[in-house]
Amino acid sequence: MITKLTLVGLAVVCSFSLTFAQSPEFNEPWKNPNIALAIDPFEGNAIDWDQLATDKRVVAIVHRATIGDRVDRKYAERKLEAKKRGYKWGAYHFGKPGDPIKQADFFLETVKPETEDLIALDLDGTDVTQHMSFEDALAFVQHIKAKTGRYPFVYANNLVTKAIAEQYGNDDLFAKTHLWYARFKKSVTDFPAGTWKTYTLWQFSSEVNCTAADRSACLYTVPGTEYDMDVDVYNGTVEELRKKWPFDW
Repeated sequence: MITKLTLVGLAVVCSFSLTFAQSPEFNEPWKNPNIALAIDPFEGNAIDWDQLATDKRVVAIVHRATIGDRVDRKYAERKLEAKKRGYKWGAYHFGKPGDPIKQADFFLETVKPETEDLIALDLDGTDVTQHMSFEDALAFVQHIKAKTGRYPFVYANNLVTKAIAEQYGNDDLFAKTHLWYARFKKSVTDFPAGTWKTYTLWQFSSEVNCTAADRSACLYTVPGTEYDMDVDVYNGTVEELRKKWPFDW
């Protein structure tokens, strides 16, 4: 039997869902001209720096530095060029199966992060035969914190974000990190809150929802890059990003 109390409860849930669905940071925030953007290239992405500079909202670059035990071949030269041009800079490690402490040290030796450089760990999936396990990721995060005094960002798609929320809640090291969320759609109404309440960066556009044949279908096109460039929106304005980067608590 559906009681009045049940109906009231359903109304509250529906009201909350509607409010969340309309939350501006999850509803095409990149359309706000004041909101900051970033790109996160790797060696396979081409960049025309002069063309890129025409988009004044792209103020940060988070480049892949290492993947497992291999260095990205474009990382060093891109870092020099980006900093020369005044971009905020960041580096990420693509986590693979294997010793997480060894990977963390390899990442730090490669990156040699300066105080103004953002650092991040990419957790690309839940299959531990292909990607770093969550247990190893926590060891990686803790080691980075011990070595640098700050927590790295955690890059996670919806599947990974949800799995971490279900397994760890908000009582672990993951909750002390910033979320770099990957979700390639215009709006999100089912964000798996639990470990993170929201994102700091949201990777919303990439080759997943772009095509070389029809770039007009892309959620956002960055000048000086090809269709497959990953594009991120910051949960805040250009001025706020410049002030808060690299987000060490």
